Amino acid sequence: MNIVCLDMEGVLVPEIWIAFSEESGIPELKRTTRDEPDYDKLMRWRLGILKEHGLGLPQIQEVISRIEPLPGAREFLDSLREKTQVIILSDTFEEFAMPLMKKLGYPSLFCNSLEVAPDGEITGFKMRIENSKLTTVKGLQSIGFDTIAAGDSYNDLGMIKASKAGFLFKSTEQIKNDNPDLPAYEEFDDLLNAIVSAL
Repeated sequence: MNIVCLDMEGVLVPEIWIAFSEESGIPELKRTTRDEPDYDKLMRWRLGILKEHGLGLPQIQEVISRIEPLPGAREFLDSLREKTQVIILSDTFEEFAMPLMKKLGYPSLFCNSLEVAPDGEITGFKMRIENSKLTTVKGLQSIGFDTIAAGDSYNDLGMIKASKAGFLFKSTEQIKNDNPDLPAYEEFDDLLNAIVSAL
């Protein structure tokens, strides 16, 4: 049995931190997993910047409430879910993702959680499991699933390469050049056709 594992930010919805960076006027927050492979290091750096500027979860959620899925993402997901099971594997946090899941028709989402003080300050984060995307794919395989994966960033490469078929989607030129063996797509229709062919 097949199951498709998709990254969320940059694939189905815009990057939350980039949107927040633009609205808050803090350019340093544009840095994502496309730029920094070490997620723990990236998140600790982000939390330091938020603290420095006195910003917390309410301000980020306000921006997220205005984010729309990428054009065609909902239709892509609906078409894919007619053909096979789909799980969104994301290093984002449930406190960020839930409004976006509503706009995507509530697909299954495996992500992480934030530690938030009563005043809204984000004091830390709790990863669901170490190396969550690759670990989850291996877990699914251990219970009889064949996985097909797609993502755009460094933290997606493990699950993509461990799957029976894997694709880069809307990735960077650097990542595509570093991984010439991985098929890379820019349009949802092309990714859908590639996934369906691999089923």
